[in-house]
Amino acid sequence: MAFVGIGENGHLAFNDPPADFQTDSPYIVVELDDACRRQQLGEGWFANIEDVPKQAISMSIKQIMKSRAIVCTVPDRRKAQAVKDCLEGEISPWHPASILREHSNTFLYLDKDSA
Repeated sequence: MAFVGIGENGHLAFNDPPADFQTDSPYIVVELDDACRRQQLGEGWFANIEDVPKQAISMSIKQIMKSRAIVCTVPDRRKAQAVKDCLEGEISPWHPASILREHSNTFLYLDKDSA
């Protein structure tokens, strides 16, 4: 089972757009773009932007998709457009979370604001 989230920019886990849907590595080191780093700051995880890491370790998209079940939680109004793109947009590396639509056992939990 994989527990993942969707970011403001549509990232899945820390797979920022354009996400690599093809890598076979189960875990990857990813570069966090400015939008992702600002999101971490805005959510209160860090005191200032200088403290936000520029890299993170994430499950790859393929590894997430190999899970028997995927539980994805998405709180906050700031993520509403990313949720819409995930559910209604083209399945694309530019909308990494959209790949969840190809998994037969995904559970998406939204709050009122992100829905």
